Amino acid sequence: MDLVEALQRQATACEDLGSPMYAELLRLLVDDYEVGGVTVRVLDGYDGRSFGEAIGLRLLAAVHGLVLSGTAPELAAFYPSTGGAWDPVLGWEAFEQVLQSRLGEVRSLLTQPPQTNEVGRSAALYGGLLHLVSAVPLPVRLFEIGASGGLNLRADQYRYVADGTSYGPADSPVVFDPAWTGHVPSVDLRIAERVGCDIAPVDPLTPNGALTLTSYVWPDMTDRLARLRGALAIAHDVPADVRPEDAVSFLQGLELSEGHVTVVWHSIMWQYLRRPDRAAIDARLAELGAQATATAPLAHLSLEPHRTLTHDHGTDGYEYRINLQTWPPGKPSTLGTSAPHGQDLTWLT
Repeated sequence: MDLVEALQRQATACEDLGSPMYAELLRLLVDDYEVGGVTVRVLDGYDGRSFGEAIGLRLLAAVHGLVLSGTAPELAAFYPSTGGAWDPVLGWEAFEQVLQSRLGEVRSLLTQPPQTNEVGRSAALYGGLLHLVSAVPLPVRLFEIGASGGLNLRADQYRYVADGTSYGPADSPVVFDPAWTGHVPSVDLRIAERVGCDIAPVDPLTPNGALTLTSYVWPDMTDRLARLRGALAIAHDVPADVRPEDAVSFLQGLELSEGHVTVVWHSIMWQYLRRPDRAAIDARLAELGAQATATAPLAHLSLEPHRTLTHDHGTDGYEYRINLQTWPPGKPSTLGTSAPHGQDLTWLT
């Protein structure tokens, strides 16, 4: 995709998802790029990349990391994540100065794959697990592909409030209120294993890992930042095993377990997989599904975008669906829909 087009498209997405600051910054980057400013040197070699590589978000995260680390104080005054207030004129001047003075460092950070571990998506995971366990009342073995720092593997440690009902620990520092609309069964959820994989996992227990994950949260979305910081605190008390492994290899080594429901989960990561890898994952899940029994079932739970047709304009759009497939019998269903960061979650069942 043309780089300018990708940045403009990302700006629209940020605006639609509630980050006017990043929408404005991305458009200012486009303006600077088109007049031959420093953005041309920063993004040299990145034209023609796929939108899924999220070059714009990588750049913004690289600079946000410098702000969070305290090494760009001239810009911190304009970032809400460090107590500042965004200003489109003075803020851009400070942002441009950081690009000028830290060009090599920013370009080095751009080579790292995106590492978002959006805690908001835990609401979809947790609610999906409650629907699953209401039908299959067994302890859960939870396996996540594209797990990043593994924060969503601790989904049962967060508190969810909806329609006067509270789910999860009452004293959790991560609170979703309201968490969703629609019915979710209240059941005894027991997680026996928490295992994930990622091609470049982040250790949330280290200062550098926590900084990396925080840098990918959009700085003017304070609710997301608060949830992430609470989840980082929980990670120190609730272990999860996240392995440096690709999804295909990870699932090839997965086996079912008698007396447990084995759940393979992922959220907003399918776009980063190559088509052959997607096919291999589907084939492995079908293979495991054929082995599943009533006392050793398998479930595939996901929150991913699905292309839809916008009737008003006749153009493609995306709907983020929470899908569940359980073996036996292997019939898939859509449990609900959500925005990509987990907000505006509606259960359909």
